Amino acid sequence: MAFAILVGSIIALIEKSGGIDGFIDFVLYKKNLVKSPRSALLLSYTIGILIFIESSITSLIAGAVGKPLCDKYNIPHAKLAFVCDSTSAPISSLIVLNGWGALLLGLVTTQITLGMISGNAVDILIDSIFYNFYAISALIVTFIAIWFNIDLGMMKQTQLPNITKKENNINPKSMYLMLLPIALLVSLVFVFLYITGDGDILKGSGSSSIFYTTLTTLIFTFFYYVFTKNMSIKVWSSTTLVGAKKLFPIALILLLAFAIGSVTVDLKTGLYLASLASENLSITFLAAVIFLLSSLMAFSTGTSWGTFSIMIPVAVPMAVAVDADVALCIGAVISGGVFGDHCSPISDTTIISSMASDCEVIEHVRTQLPYALISGTIALSFFIVYSYL
Repeated sequence: MAFAILVGSIIALIEKSGGIDGFIDFVLYKKNLVKSPRSALLLSYTIGILIFIESSITSLIAGAVGKPLCDKYNIPHAKLAFVCDSTSAPISSLIVLNGWGALLLGLVTTQITLGMISGNAVDILIDSIFYNFYAISALIVTFIAIWFNIDLGMMKQTQLPNITKKENNINPKSMYLMLLPIALLVSLVFVFLYITGDGDILKGSGSSSIFYTTLTTLIFTFFYYVFTKNMSIKVWSSTTLVGAKKLFPIALILLLAFAIGSVTVDLKTGLYLASLASENLSITFLAAVIFLLSSLMAFSTGTSWGTFSIMIPVAVPMAVAVDADVALCIGAVISGGVFGDHCSPISDTTIISSMASDCEVIEHVRTQLPYALISGTIALSFFIVYSYL
């Protein structure tokens, strides 16, 4: 919740500083890097791929950079939210040098410690990443949708942003007013993961790290903007409060989402569904069923991490019992968690992607659902094929 509120302040300060206008001037006029709606969305897509440290920060930065470009080319904010959401969790679950990897490695290590499986935890995790079919298909489907400008379902009916045309800024401010705070957001996550993990990044706390990162970045903007005379202390303070106030409803939504997810976990819904599915289940469909169960759980709770924590201890014994590929079944859990989280209206990444793109949450969910279902269907097919082989 604190992260969501602090993010609102940081976004407001970066916009107020003029750094975004400077960046837009650089990519549009000085370097001529963005020439069309396609290249505008591809820039956000590329940012989403390169910044894999934490899904929420990925969505935030991709949205903050892409929004003014989308406004210039009259690209619906729902399409930008789709790009941000479709790159954040998928790329974070594929390149696991982050909090995602720490959690998954810990869960796999626990199964080895309990004697459920044998082998090296890192090797098993790396093998399972190659079976993360949903994340891979989501990234490919998103790229194809951007490149060929494919609008499906409700995306065809999205409204164009209502932007008042402004004269080009003759003397735009430095783009570093935006880039330096963003660079700090990216780099400090690794620092705080190292600190909270007592010297081991893979054991660091992802939630604590992003909170400390946003708080430190907010303090940095004070010294940077005030001492360079970009804004006064009064302007910095008022902008910080306005940004926090704007994102406070988002924090409340997250609070209620966490509550719903906790109730679902306490009811042991996932364990109940897994017990039903494990009866008379063919090995050919085991990974596919695990994928569907994980998807349903993540959609209901709005958390992929919670789904991993519940389903990996369930999926591994199921795989061992029928002599199935353990890495494939773990990959099915990861894919299902990302898929369900991607579609869920109470997911933090869904909400933050909407927030960063200035798009209504429900509109974002409805417009991106067809693309997510296509990626989910592809992933489901691969799990069946690989189980058969």
